[in-house]
Amino acid sequence: MKFLGKPRSQPAAFLPLCWLFLRILQPGHSHLYNNRYAGDKVIRLIPKTEEETYALKKIHHQFKVDLWQPSSISYVTEGTVTDVHISQNASRALLTFLQEANIQYKILIEDLQKVLENGNSLPTQRNRRSLSEYNYEVYHSLEEIQSWMHHLNKTHSGLIHMFSIGRSYEGRSLFILKLGRKSRAYKRAVWMDCGIHAREWIGPAFCQWFVREALLTYRSDAAMRKMLKHLYFYIMPVFNVDGYHFSWTHDRFWRKTRSRNSRFHCRGVDANRNWKVKWCDEGASVHPCDDTYCGPFPESEPEVKAVANFLRKHRKHIQAYLSFHAYAQMLLYPYSYKYATIPNFNCVESAAYKAVKALGSVYGVRYRYGPASRTLYVSSGSSMDWAYKNGIPYAFAFELRDTGHFGFLLPEMLIRPTCTETMLAVKNITMHLLKKCP
Repeated sequence: MKFLGKPRSQPAAFLPLCWLFLRILQPGHSHLYNNRYAGDKVIRLIPKTEEETYALKKIHHQFKVDLWQPSSISYVTEGTVTDVHISQNASRALLTFLQEANIQYKILIEDLQKVLENGNSLPTQRNRRSLSEYNYEVYHSLEEIQSWMHHLNKTHSGLIHMFSIGRSYEGRSLFILKLGRKSRAYKRAVWMDCGIHAREWIGPAFCQWFVREALLTYRSDAAMRKMLKHLYFYIMPVFNVDGYHFSWTHDRFWRKTRSRNSRFHCRGVDANRNWKVKWCDEGASVHPCDDTYCGPFPESEPEVKAVANFLRKHRKHIQAYLSFHAYAQMLLYPYSYKYATIPNFNCVESAAYKAVKALGSVYGVRYRYGPASRTLYVSSGSSMDWAYKNGIPYAFAFELRDTGHFGFLLPEMLIRPTCTETMLAVKNITMHLLKKCP
């Protein structure tokens, strides 16, 4: 099963940098993303008072900063870790303002363009040798991921079935992998989606890693064998296909879908604020230019509509909904839109505790866990809340590595450890489904 991935050899690790070096030597070379991030900085601020919080909200609009963490300026309060991406043109004025206002800050990334071009998340034509040598320890473009899905569908038909549930706004197929042994007609199922936010590349990398590990270990690992015997996994490696493609070709930090708005020049909707559960309430924006824009109406985005229809159709046997995001190192469960406790809190809390414990057992990485509204912030219209409200009893959202040092530019060298530890957490949750809740 060579296709499932051999460890990245040392020569292979240098291929992206070699390719970049050769491209730089070519006449007319244009920098990655047309050098648009040259001199841009990522700065961390933690407001300590109401006055500092007000000042940060003011400069957010004045300098048009791109919020990395949290996703909306409305979430910024006293003590909130706030990571902002600021352009080179505005960075000097912003730093001067912070110094004069005596607001403490830390520069996380000095020059964003340099970090990109040093290969942290380098979108190149590397690793194109053949699908039989597919490398799971690099990030892959949408085209590569979909080719990989087609290949698995042909070569592992006993365990994999690939199908489409519709098309995106720009007409791309929304592909799903159905993973599991065809042992009987009715089986419970687990839904997994990655890449609902385009710039969170570690998500799709994990979805691919999960499939790889399942196919590699189901004969040798009793837990995996049991999982694939008793459950189906519906896996959507890239939910926001248009946005993900755009993050490779135009804007590495694009978050939303790519739908057009007839009245505004801004494009896209936050696909995780577009679900019909307390839609467009707290934690979502009505303005199309905001990163947390909820859309003109619930399920306005064809990607959200397609997934919602599929989940509605199969909700009787889908027992768990797992969505993978970045970054914060958290395992969240409902509710996001309110502070109330879910009815099956004890079962879900137990599953989360064991999953986080298993995750931390490999590299000692610590995850916070709990209801999303209390652990992260209040947000309405999320896929996790929608899944839970529509009868899926175990609904979780992972916020994968890290806590801000790399942010959305998690280096490829951290794909393996991130996926390895997350794999243990997912297996733990899945095995929890197969037992009676204590």
